[in-house]
Amino acid sequence: EVQLVESGGGLVQAGGSLRLSCAASGFTFDDYAIGWFRQAPGKEREGVSCISSKEGNTYYGDSVKGRFTLSSDNAKNTVVLQMNSLKPEDTAVYYCAVGPSLTFVAVVASHGCAYDYWGQGTQVTVSS
Repeated sequence: EVQLVESGGGLVQAGGSLRLSCAASGFTFDDYAIGWFRQAPGKEREGVSCISSKEGNTYYGDSVKGRFTLSSDNAKNTVVLQMNSLKPEDTAVYYCAVGPSLTFVAVVASHGCAYDYWGQGTQVTVSS
């Protein structure tokens, strides 16, 4: 059974930083893509960042490039999203998710990885 448990959300002022962690179990990192998507009230789901094992590339959505960094520890089955220079528009519920490993071209074309499983989410609120 795939389990994804997020932690690290909270309230921060614009320009601040937050670190989200995801503890994953029930699957093999080597065969999957894992990352984060977010959803704000009234908005569509947005791919934030993911790592796909097929080619080892890391995807970042255009709105977070240069500010967010995704890292993974396969030995510990954890992924961490370091979020810097946060903006009010980053306010959303952030979900850790896992899905099939795709080529990086496919991930970019789809504006993010495809996901089959995700956690309960963690709220990130950035005040202006």
